[in-house]
Amino acid sequence: MNKSQALHQFWSGFGLPAWDENTVPEDDAIRGEKYIAYSVSTGSLDDVINLTAKIWDTNTTSWSLVESKAAEIAEHIARMVPPTIPIDNGRLYITEGRPFSQRIPNPDDLVRGVYINIQAEFLTAY
Repeated sequence: MNKSQALHQFWSGFGLPAWDENTVPEDDAIRGEKYIAYSVSTGSLDDVINLTAKIWDTNTTSWSLVESKAAEIAEHIARMVPPTIPIDNGRLYITEGRPFSQRIPNPDDLVRGVYINIQAEFLTAY
């Protein structure tokens, strides 16, 4: 599995649709949906890269889902021993970034979102 596929598999593992932030469907297509939009940046041996994801819950005034998903992701990373994902010719080592999560201000009263920050170290030659 290549690096981008590994990131997609990781973010898709939390029970919500996950899209590379550059491929999220138009707003009208996802109204009323819950999903994760994540950044894709890759590197090679010893590159530490900051990656972000946004967890969105549209058509709601509740922070419950986005904050519980953020907690689920943090718990998942904490339970990974070691916190790595296999990739072609190596592994992707992930840890929580700082801050790990924070609410996203949004002028739309019916959209709730949380930023997630992780650090990824690519343990691969290319």
